[in-house]
Amino acid sequence: MARPLPPLNWLRAFEAAARHLSFTGAAGELNMTQSAVSQQIKSLEGYLGRALFHRRPRVLDLTETGSAYLPIVRDAFRTLSRGTLAVTGGRETVVQVHTNMAFGTFWLAPRLGRFYARHPGVRLNIIAEQWEPQEGIVSGADVEIRYSVRPYEGVSAERLCTDSYYPVAAPGWSGTLDGLAQENLFDVANLLSTWSAWYEDQGLIWPGLPVTFASTYAISLSAAVAGAGVCMAHDTVAGHMIRQGRLVPVLEHRARMQEAYYLITAPLVAELPGAQAFAEWLREEMAEDQAWRTARGPLSQGP
Repeated sequence: MARPLPPLNWLRAFEAAARHLSFTGAAGELNMTQSAVSQQIKSLEGYLGRALFHRRPRVLDLTETGSAYLPIVRDAFRTLSRGTLAVTGGRETVVQVHTNMAFGTFWLAPRLGRFYARHPGVRLNIIAEQWEPQEGIVSGADVEIRYSVRPYEGVSAERLCTDSYYPVAAPGWSGTLDGLAQENLFDVANLLSTWSAWYEDQGLIWPGLPVTFASTYAISLSAAVAGAGVCMAHDTVAGHMIRQGRLVPVLEHRARMQEAYYLITAPLVAELPGAQAFAEWLREEMAEDQAWRTARGPLSQGP
C-alpha cells in the first residue's frame, strides 16, 4: 500500500519558510504563530526522515534535501491551483503576477485598463514583493517582473528596458545643484542608482548631504509629489507622473541605470494562455514607453 502524502498544511509551511528563509516570515504570511510553523516543519521532517533546514543562530538555510524538495512542492501547488480552476469551470483565466511595490503602483496600475480592454477574459492577481527572491521565479507566480542588476543564475529572464536615473520634484521647483544642501533629499535604500552615484557619474564628489531613505519608491516618490523635497528616480517609475505633470525632472544630468526590470515566466507558461497574453502585452507597453522616451527625451514634460 502506498504511503499517504504529508498533510497539505505541512507542505505550505515548508514552502513559505523556504521562500522567506525565516519561520517568522512564513508565520506572518500564513497567519500562524512562529512556533506553529516550526512544529509543522518538524513534523514534515519527521515524516520524510530528513532535515529540510539548517537552523543556525539568526540564520535559516535549506539543506540539500530541502533544496531538492522545494521545486517539487512548488510545482505541485501550481498544478493544484490550475486543476482547481479547470474543475470549477471558471470562465476567467487568472494569472498570478508578482512584482515590486513601485513598479506595480507607478507603472502597471495606471495601464491595467488598457490590458483589460484587450483581454476581458483574463484576470490578474497582483502581489507586490518587498524583496527579490533568493533563487528562481517567486513561488506561485506565473509571471514575475523583477528589478535587479541581473537575475540569479538558472532564471530565464528577459530585460524589458534601459533606464536613466535623475532627480525629480513637484512642479515649481527652481533650485540648483549648489542649493541641494538646503533641500530635503529622498532616495531608496540598497540600490546602485543613488544620489552619490549620480554625482560621481558627472565627475563630481558627493558632498555627503543628508538623505531620507525609504524601502520603496512608493514612499520616496510620493514625498516628492507632495512637495516635500527632491527624489532620485528613474524613467520607469517616474514616467507616468511626469506625463501627468505631477512630477518634473530637475537638473540636467542623466545617468545610465545599472539595475533594470526583467520579465520572468514560469516553466509551464506555454500552457497558460492568459499568462502569455499578459507577457506579450507587457512587452508591447514597455516598447511604447521606451519609444516615447526616445522621441521626447527622459526630461520631457507633459503628455
